[in-house]
Parts: sequence; structure tokens; C-alpha cells
Amino acid sequence: MPELPEVETLRKYLEQTSLYQKITGFTAVDPERQLTKPLDEFREALLGRTMEQTTRIGKHLLVKLDNGLVLSLHFGMTGNLHYYRIPEDAPRFERAVFYFDSGFRLAFADSRKFGRLGLWESETVYLKAKKLGPDALEISEETLKGKLQNRNVAIKTALLDQQILAGIGNWLVDEILFQARINPEKPAASLSEKEFKQLHKANVAVLRTSVEKEAIYRELPATYLIHAREWDESPHAGKDMHKFCPRCRKAILKTVVGGRATYLCPECQVL
Repeated sequence: MPELPEVETLRKYLEQTSLYQKITGFTAVDPERQLTKPLDEFREALLGRTMEQTTRIGKHLLVKLDNGLVLSLHFGMTGNLHYYRIPEDAPRFERAVFYFDSGFRLAFADSRKFGRLGLWESETVYLKAKKLGPDALEISEETLKGKLQNRNVAIKTALLDQQILAGIGNWLVDEILFQARINPEKPAASLSEKEFKQLHKANVAVLRTSVEKEAIYRELPATYLIHAREWDESPHAGKDMHKFCPRCRKAILKTVVGGRATYLCPECQVL
């Protein structure tokens, strides 16, 4: 699922390819499922407009149009963007297309069909409707502590709540907690002052590094827990030598916290 690093990469991609071009057409394969408005109304609102500015809040990409309206793009589980000119270059699973007066097109591709496109009066209206918390990459230590210090749920569960902190999903939370040496099951309200500082520092470091690597996770440092996860994207999946903590070499533990698969080092992240 696209998380903050992927969406930030897509934001930059859209900004570098599609701004300041007049929109001359728009199509959607399944508008009732994909769009927040009927297709004709959606298209009419877009025609003649240009994309002027991009913003990202957590996993949500917002594009301000020249008339003040805001286009929202939520990528679901498999959403992606593809900028191209000739029809032969259209991506597989193309679900919606913006046509520009330059002759180029911006496709919203989505194999699992969970992505959504919307039009809103303003960014404020969108954020209120979605009840999103502060962006995980921008949140201050003081705000993060204020959001968590009265929560009696597991710290992992709290960090996954998009109303508390927008943008981080399952593997990112595991990575941040690993780098901060905090057990995922520890109640958020029980964190010490030192642990809050460690948590904020790890959050910033993991997110900035992931964004710098353009969400290519095989390029993340060897000291990251991600390389011990059991998933196809892991560059070391299936290699036992990488199933150990990169710090202390103890076996990584896979468990469940809040209904989510969770990886941790029982030695470095003592409960």
C-alpha cells in the first residue's frame, strides 16, 4: 500500500510533469467507484483548468487548481501515476486519464481499484472531511507527545491511527519503533520523556531516509529492520542470515499487535 514515502514521490512526479498545462479532457473507467462526483460534473469542473500547486498530507495527495478547487488523489493499495504522450505507452490498469493541451496525458493506474479521485472546495474542507491528524513528516516533537501521552493503547496502534498521525502504515511503524528501541505493545501513555524524544527522532530519520530513496526500500540502510521482513519486496527475503537484528544479532520476532503483523527485536525492544 502506498504510504507517505511513495505518495511524496508521486507528488514530486506530478509536480515535475503536469503543472501549468490546461486540462482538455478527463475520462474514468468506473466513475461511480472512483470519483466523488458524477463523471460529467467532475469533467466539467476540470476542463480548461490548470494544476497549480501540490500538497501532501500523510498518504493523501492534493492538487490546487487555478480556480481554487482542490483535486484529491488517494492511491488505495496499488494506485500510481504515469505521464505519457502516445496511446501505446498507456500503463496497464489505467483507471482515469487527464488530457492536457500539450498532447500529454496523466494516467491514474490502479490494479486493485481502491484508489479514489475527488474535487473539494478547499484543502481545509478535505482535511476536515477525512479527519486527518498532522502529517507524520512535519509533526513536531511537542505535538507528537501531545497526541500520544494520554493514549492507553499500544504505541503501535496509536501511531497507525491516521487521526493521530497521518501517513505511516504497518511496516513504517515497525521500523520507527525499532529505531527508537520501543516495544510496539508498550502503552503510548507510558512512554518516558526520553522515549518520546527517541520516537520523534526515529520518525523523522526513517521518513526522510525513505523519501530520499524515493521509496525504493532495497536501498535503505542495512541497519533497518525492513530487510528482515517476510515479504516479496524485501531484498533479503528468504535469507536466514538477514532474519536477525542488525544491532544485536538476536532473532527477529514476528508477532501480532492490534491485529497487525509486527516485527521487533525482543532484545532491543524490551517491554
